[in-house]
Amino acid sequence: MAVRLRLQRRGRRKAPFYHIVAADARAPRDGRFIEKLGTYNPLTQPATIELNLDRAYHWLMNGAQPTDTVRAILRFKGILYKKHLMLGVKKGALTLEEAEARWNAWKEEKEANIQKRREQTAEKKRQFLAAVDGTPKVKPKPVEEAPQPETEASAENEPETASEENSAE
Repeated sequence: MAVRLRLQRRGRRKAPFYHIVAADARAPRDGRFIEKLGTYNPLTQPATIELNLDRAYHWLMNGAQPTDTVRAILRFKGILYKKHLMLGVKKGALTLEEAEARWNAWKEEKEANIQKRREQTAEKKRQFLAAVDGTPKVKPKPVEEAPQPETEASAENEPETASEENSAE
């Protein structure tokens, strides 16, 4: 029996939610499956992936073929990297301790990147909510220029013009 690791769609219309399952390749997409491995929610930012890493690794090592999307999820979670390292252990290129150390270091780095992305998303959301909080923006009032003090030269010119006006009458 050919086993595929694939997504099984759940959720309502226009709100997809998926189960990651190991299923017979001949079974329909949303039909019978052998084992549920986890869930995938693409609508959250970043996408929420809950996966039983040990069982997914078990199915991969026993020959299950993942679909393209599930392969991307397994790559994101590091299962394919773990498989690569364990095949190196079988060939004698690495020791088991080295492989475990590399995989744990990779996993810690990946978790740090994911946490950083979650914080950035939360900060963007806070900024957006502050921008559209419902309070109207107060427009700054235009600053009216204060009357400028007259200089001595302009003060001297005024009486002359006043005297000229008087003489014209």
